[in-house]
Parts: sequence; C-alpha cells; structure tokens
Amino acid sequence: MTAPQATDDADATDAAAFGAAGQHRSASLNQPRRAIVAVVEVLVVALLVFLAVQCWRNGVIRYTFPIEGHDPLPATRFVGSWMAGAVALGTAAGIIVLDAVRQLLLAMRVRPGRRKQALEAAAA
Repeated sequence: MTAPQATDDADATDAAAFGAAGQHRSASLNQPRRAIVAVVEVLVVALLVFLAVQCWRNGVIRYTFPIEGHDPLPATRFVGSWMAGAVALGTAAGIIVLDAVRQLLLAMRVRPGRRKQALEAAAA
C-alpha cells in the first residue's frame, strides 16, 4: 500500500483565486466606469426623493370647518397608502445611496498592480 499524498489546501485556494494569467479575480472590481454608474444612481436617488416628497404631500389633507362665533376648526387627515409609498421610496433611495458610495469606492480604489509597485518602492 502506498501512503496517501498530502495536499496543500492553500495551493488549491491560491489556484482558484487566480486566473490563468495570474490576475486576481477581484481586479475586475476596479473599473472606472463604476463612477458613471454611481452618478446615474445619484440621479435616480434625486428622483426617488422628489417622488417621496410628493407622496408625503398627497398623504396629508388639511380641512377647515367653519364654526359660527368661533375660529375655524382645522383638521388634518393622513392617508396611509400615500405615507407608506413615501416611506418605501425613501427606503429605496437610502439603499441606492449606499450602493452609489460602494460604486464610487470601487471606481477610485488603487489597482492591485499599482499597490504592489508602491509597496516595492517603499521597501527599497
């Protein structure tokens, strides 16, 4: 019987993380076009906030009831469906803002090759 061959899991992990050309898979995350995506997302957020404000305004209805000999009685009615729509639009806008920040950070991130060159230059 032969002894089982020892496998190095670290080598298998490194081989899976690197492509055939030796490029790390996360290198594709650094793409300057992500900045364009972030700008478009910010514009979408502006539209969603505008729509949320409009929904909120439609959800608040003010009435005034005249009373003889007294000041008019003001009343406010809240329409739940418009309020819920405003909250949903605001929540969606918040999530998209987080993604826009993520896209900007990925667009401006230092490329792995440049980081390696900077580390080598600092070590020398």
